[in-house]
Amino acid sequence: MKTGFIGLGAMGIPMARNLAKAGLLQGVWNRSPDKAQTLAAELGCTAYATAADLAAHCEAIVLCVAADADVRAVVDAIAGSVARATLVIDCSTVSADTARHAAKALAARGAQFLDCPVSGGVEGAKNATLAIMCGGEPADFEAAKPILDAMGKTVRWFGPHGAGQSTKATNQIMCAGIIRAVGEAMAFARAQGLPLERVVETLGQGAGSSWYFVNRAPYMIRGEYPAGFRIALHAKDLRICRDMAAASGVALPVVEDVLREYQTLIERGHGDEDIAAIHRLKSELFEGATRK
Repeated sequence: MKTGFIGLGAMGIPMARNLAKAGLLQGVWNRSPDKAQTLAAELGCTAYATAADLAAHCEAIVLCVAADADVRAVVDAIAGSVARATLVIDCSTVSADTARHAAKALAARGAQFLDCPVSGGVEGAKNATLAIMCGGEPADFEAAKPILDAMGKTVRWFGPHGAGQSTKATNQIMCAGIIRAVGEAMAFARAQGLPLERVVETLGQGAGSSWYFVNRAPYMIRGEYPAGFRIALHAKDLRICRDMAAASGVALPVVEDVLREYQTLIERGHGDEDIAAIHRLKSELFEGATRK
């Protein structure tokens, strides 16, 4: 299918490149036109002037934007231009309610929708090894598989519209707990005077290991946190998780605690750093104890 890509951020650009490698990319659009024009020149595709123009020329459209309002705005922008049977694949992380809203709005135009949020960070986007969690009609999922397989390694269907986003929310809760635990563990290891590189090399093979430990504990050792998954974005995702849990009358302690810590980091100007920067707060626990 001739596929258009909307949203050329840190994740979107490498995902679009992988679609181009697979021979699927028709064109791109971004709110910042220079990004679209630069990438289109690199990949030999079209930089469309508007999202609606892209929609009119593509059989499938992939979205990767920042927030619920962005998804709703893009869907509104393309709804009048999509042809019947156009397949819209949203790889953003938003609420399940937004996914269902988008599906309903596009169905009124005869287009199909899948919510397909991704996990795996910038590394996964570059290497086409993303985990992709999908919600929507099974037949639409099957039709989208060539596109999804070009961007990810583990591609799974979870149920009706919104199920992909609910699965991603589950993932984001796990990420919150894991990065918090890794931050505390690395601060503890440093306070114990351990050789930190050897700690990562050894415990990375142990029962307590995780992707975040192996790939982000080195950031903590160096005290440098280049944005792979920005604190501000994860905070946005956790607010979605909080609202979804609240609909069931539940408050999730991990989500609430990490949101408080992220707010502290954002107020200190660290919102654009990788979530591994939570280690800053964990190190302060030991520094404060030493001063006392």
